[in-house]
Amino acid sequence: MNRRAFLTASAGLGSTAALAGCLGALGFERQSAWRDPPLAEDRPDSVYYPAVVEGMSVYGTDSSGRVGFALMHSFPHRFWTVTGTAQTKVVVDAEDTVHLMATVWDTESGAILPVDPSITITDDGGATVGTTTLWPMLSPNMGFHYGDNVALPGSGTYDATLTVGPVGITRTAPFGDAFDAGASTTIPFTFDPADTYNLEYRRLRDRAGDPGTVDLMSMDGVPEPVAPAESALPGTVLGAPSVDGMELAVSVVRDGARFGADGQPYVVVSPRTPYNRILLPRMALSLTATDASGATRFDGALAPSLDPDLGAYYGAPVEGLAGGETLTITVDTPPQLARHDGYETAFRAAGGTATVSYPTNGGTAP
Repeated sequence: MNRRAFLTASAGLGSTAALAGCLGALGFERQSAWRDPPLAEDRPDSVYYPAVVEGMSVYGTDSSGRVGFALMHSFPHRFWTVTGTAQTKVVVDAEDTVHLMATVWDTESGAILPVDPSITITDDGGATVGTTTLWPMLSPNMGFHYGDNVALPGSGTYDATLTVGPVGITRTAPFGDAFDAGASTTIPFTFDPADTYNLEYRRLRDRAGDPGTVDLMSMDGVPEPVAPAESALPGTVLGAPSVDGMELAVSVVRDGARFGADGQPYVVVSPRTPYNRILLPRMALSLTATDASGATRFDGALAPSLDPDLGAYYGAPVEGLAGGETLTITVDTPPQLARHDGYETAFRAAGGTATVSYPTNGGTAP
């Protein structure tokens, strides 16, 4: 059965009916259902409900030192890569058999690690059948993760070796020298087309294209890739203005020793998606701080950073910040994350700004 016939056959199954088992009953062809699934019409330039939500399942988890790994699988599906402000659509290749995904985290704090995992797949005879560096990605039900479509030679048992290098961004004091070295682990899995192609395949007819998103999927033992609630930020919380659809939660910590600021005030900016607070690493932000007279106290980059409580965030010490200042955050480069349906139209622009005010009593804030 070809894709057109598949979509026609599924059209009468209800607006949110789960199509679990449907693909196996209809018969599988590599170039059929997932090569170009329905795409919402009139997509907004923001986060939106996709036309289709594809299920996923966990092949396995493991750890190496403090680095936790999870390997997941889903249907092969399209996505968009991002370079600067340009996007490139990646379609499902005729040979693609599975979409492999990984999550990597600190096993002590649960913080998601912004690293670049590579994956090498070997068959049960030890022969290498594929190797690639997984794309950092955003999807409605998975959030921030790593993934790619992969062509396996057929059903069978495989080993997936996941490898990451050192964490290459600033880490706050509680991490010490953790993640100075890379880590690697091997997770065995069995690829059975029925297991993957019988995953949930859900149409969102009534909501497709509407602003909003679906809930994140929960995976036992795997932390969610979300930023802390705005109210949980340290110091004085100044708000979470929106820039090109993303929320930038801002706070000022009076004594930034935890952040390596040698007792100076420290500005925290925690970007997250609307609706479900998914972390947004891999972007470039800058800060301009001016006092009441208009004099500039700071004008420079916010450093991409990692903290056990904040996860991936951006920050900078600002000497003399005492209250009464205006802080302007500029998105110099949008998140360099591949996007699944629902995120490919959002967070694409550069140059957007958000302005917050540090209150005059800010110097006495915790």
